[in-house]
Amino acid sequence: MPKLKSKEKRPLGIVSPYLFAAAVLWYETLFAVTVTGSMRSVPHFILMSLVLSLPITVLLAFIRGKGRYITAAVLSAVYAVPFLVEYFIYMQFKTVYDINTVTNGGADALTGFSDTIRELVVSVPGITTILLYALPCIGFTVAAVRGKGRSELPMPAVITAAVLIPVCFFGNYFLVRSSEEDMSASKGEYNFSKAVESFGLIEGLRLDIVNTGVTSDPEITFGEGNEAELALPTPTSTPTPTPAPTRAPSATPTPTPTPTPEPVPQVMDIDFDALIESSSGTIRNLNEYVASLTPSMTNEYTGIFRGKNLIMITAEAFTAEVIDPELTPTLYRMATRGINFTDFYVPATAGTTGGEFSHIFGLLPTAGGASVPIMTGNNDIHFTMSYLLGQEGYWGQAYHNNDYTYYSRNITHNAMGFSEGFMGWGNGMEEYVVPTWPESDLEMFTGTVPLYIHNSPFNAYYMTVSGHSNYSRGANAMSRAHWDETAFMEEASSERVRAYIAANLELEYSMAYLLEQLENEGILNDTVIVICADHYPYGLDRNAGPGYMPYLSELYGYEVTNMVERDHNRCIIWSGCLEDSDPIIVDTPTSSIDILPTLLNLFGLTWDSRLLPGRDVLSDAMPLMFNLNYDWKTEYGTYISSRNEFIPVSEDIEIPEGYVEAIREIVRDKIQYCRGVIGSHYFSYLFPLEPDG
Repeated sequence: MPKLKSKEKRPLGIVSPYLFAAAVLWYETLFAVTVTGSMRSVPHFILMSLVLSLPITVLLAFIRGKGRYITAAVLSAVYAVPFLVEYFIYMQFKTVYDINTVTNGGADALTGFSDTIRELVVSVPGITTILLYALPCIGFTVAAVRGKGRSELPMPAVITAAVLIPVCFFGNYFLVRSSEEDMSASKGEYNFSKAVESFGLIEGLRLDIVNTGVTSDPEITFGEGNEAELALPTPTSTPTPTPAPTRAPSATPTPTPTPTPEPVPQVMDIDFDALIESSSGTIRNLNEYVASLTPSMTNEYTGIFRGKNLIMITAEAFTAEVIDPELTPTLYRMATRGINFTDFYVPATAGTTGGEFSHIFGLLPTAGGASVPIMTGNNDIHFTMSYLLGQEGYWGQAYHNNDYTYYSRNITHNAMGFSEGFMGWGNGMEEYVVPTWPESDLEMFTGTVPLYIHNSPFNAYYMTVSGHSNYSRGANAMSRAHWDETAFMEEASSERVRAYIAANLELEYSMAYLLEQLENEGILNDTVIVICADHYPYGLDRNAGPGYMPYLSELYGYEVTNMVERDHNRCIIWSGCLEDSDPIIVDTPTSSIDILPTLLNLFGLTWDSRLLPGRDVLSDAMPLMFNLNYDWKTEYGTYISSRNEFIPVSEDIEIPEGYVEAIREIVRDKIQYCRGVIGSHYFSYLFPLEPDG
């Protein structure tokens, strides 16, 4: 760098290019402190920040005078945008969103939840964070107003910057490859939030493009893992249960089911050998992977719901803690007198649309918020209940009591095979639901149940909204409506948790109305009701710091320290025909992707158990819950990916040698399978729809 002459009064003319690199480092440091809460990304984000900012440094060196500062101010503001967007996403949803989710749901979030976003932005943490990210832009702007810059080019600085670009890039390259954990986070067990925590936001965004096929279908490969090859005995120790909610129901003894003779593999007539021979790339790898799997078997519950009506409900921000024998007797009845799930999880990915996707398609949303549009847009709907029941002649319709265009449901849900399509607020639901926030689930059910109750067999799907945040008496119409019914919580609970429970009473009253109507019609025993949350109630802890969820911990009754604890929930599969028998207890780890294969078996539909990554929970398939962060849980214990830690269910249980690595590989393959199915349109390849389909 040239020496300054004594008369130079504005040295920033020389160093200002390097100040831009410092600005990007400032953004990453702020993000690590306020969002990820992790400093393990520091070496990586220092190197990658330099890789992406030093080209700008070179550019700025060739701009003379005030133009250098003006350009730096504009570019620093542009660079700050993704950091601020992800910061406010985290403050609302307690996670960072990948590119697909932001681009496919960002506009809806801005318009649909403008009040919530405005509240976050104008809060003290919001304003403070904006100002901190604005400091570089403000500094460059002040310099442009007050300074003259330096006319000659600082060539040593330019050469140094140009040399540092490849040095930093390859430095990070070798740093990643020197760590098994970093290699896993960048490729083998890639997940956007995990990558951001490990490498910083800029590198996380780059890896998102590379690994998730934002611009193209990524190549999908698989390991050698197969759960059938493990041949594991059932643990002799009693697993530690998920911490129970306050006033939880007591345990019910497991009945002895009547054995069914001659169980057969749950498969379809698909010649995978021929498909492997005629395919290539990702499709060939998918064919080989599926062919290598061992199918589950039919069982004593296969077909017990054949021909019955189906009502599927994705319940907004529902949790196990809502269910109470006194406060929510209908939900309690349905949860305990049908198929009783006692260790159930809803992996939270891509917000509501991600939860809907898992519930409907039986896959994890590896394409984020784009998962539903990709699958419906390419007719990959073959294994959805809406399509298969539609093929059986069922009357079908989907409902939502908020804006019908939100998350493009007017397009996606109309393409799922329902005979009557989709109705939301704006294309019919406004006749039944009064506009407020959030809207009433009871009004939606009261208005829509008469549309199908006389049309057996029917298949109705609901996406509710009454359980949505914000959770306060003033901001939530449902909390306000049911505030007095939660008076008993006044001393023991915070206002926010009380408001959450009060809001969810609307779902309880909706179910009470629904069961009453079905009973009056005489079809209670001929109707199956399924309820699953879209995600945990992340709205409880808006503005809480990284890894800190005080209100969720209050609701759960224990300190939430990882995603498995965070995502515990309750699934309901109930029919009046089950109430005369002892409840069917499912006490093994299960999750939302297990709902679809379980229903396919219960309804006796034609399906192939190898083609869905979840399991029929009533079958002999190995119990396995996993999420897109590569956490998992089996009967032997829980693996927390971020800590690379396996926690056995008890100290005296014997873990087979190589067990943890074997399950890790199985989980990696299942997630890769989800990615491959979505990215390559695998189901429409296997089952092309007829022209009128």
